[in-house]
Amino acid sequence: MSKQHPFESRIIWTGNRGDGTKSYRGYDRNWEIRTPGKPVIACSNDPLLGGDPALPNPEDLLLSALSACHMLWYLHLASQAGIVVTSYEDDPIGIGESSPNGAGRYVSATLRPTIRVKAGADLQRADSIHEEIHAYCFIARSVNFPVAYDATYHED
Repeated sequence: MSKQHPFESRIIWTGNRGDGTKSYRGYDRNWEIRTPGKPVIACSNDPLLGGDPALPNPEDLLLSALSACHMLWYLHLASQAGIVVTSYEDDPIGIGESSPNGAGRYVSATLRPTIRVKAGADLQRADSIHEEIHAYCFIARSVNFPVAYDATYHED
């Protein structure tokens, strides 16, 4: 039987310059993510939509969450397989599209981890782990766009 896990977050819009949304250009697209007991994360909209380019936007956060979830499951499954990972970095890329009415969506994502493993590791097995992760990763199981993997391996 499945077990449900509650997740809580609070989103607080911080972009009111004094007149609220009286005019389209009269407010900032900034907000904070407040998760109980954790640091506040300042965010903004995509810069193409008037956001602050110095702050993460929802699209950044979704891609980062997908990559982090994949990484955590990769480390777990690699450990179970006897593959010693000593370093893991990812440079994921997400492809979005916008329709003429402004609606947007992700159409695909490619995770591009660079993984360092102890010398002698079974690199074929190390690579096959990526295909197993979609069965476990909470985020990957929740998105409706294809996720591809293009991993690079180095041995210590």
